[in-house]
Amino acid sequence: MAILRRALDALYLTGGVIAALFLILILLITIAQMSARWFGFVFPGSTDYAGYCMAAASFFALAYAFNRGSHIRVSLVLSKLGRYRRYGEIWCFAVASILSVYFAYYAIRSVQESIRWNDISQGQDATPLWIPQLAMAIGTIVLAISVIDNLATMVFTGKDNINTEGVDDANAEG
Repeated sequence: MAILRRALDALYLTGGVIAALFLILILLITIAQMSARWFGFVFPGSTDYAGYCMAAASFFALAYAFNRGSHIRVSLVLSKLGRYRRYGEIWCFAVASILSVYFAYYAIRSVQESIRWNDISQGQDATPLWIPQLAMAIGTIVLAISVIDNLATMVFTGKDNINTEGVDDANAEG
């Protein structure tokens, strides 16, 4: 089980690192766009590419942010459940698991349909839409894995895998 735990944590961290790399790519695209304008050139499709990178960063970061306690949770309501809190947590993780699997399924279907219909973006870049949609599909799959992982951990151990140390410390200071 320790190997599986390390592998899953590595998967979530990898998503976070990829998200960070896409944010850096947005910076580089913005610098390239500004430089092109300063020198009288045009960087066609740069706005579209930056948008794709922003979407990729957002979706790749989902599971990492979830496991770091950065998503909004219903802690206030759960704390009022007292000794039944665990059941409330299980219910929340179960609903979140169903929704995240549903979202991942349709993200995958969206990629398949874009490939099937040879959809391209409406911008200057004319990028096949399955390329930016692939980041959405991968990000939602990893999020679904993360939520199911937390559900299973809660059911079998009574605890989740969400590390809120940094979040709680930041809230206590601010």
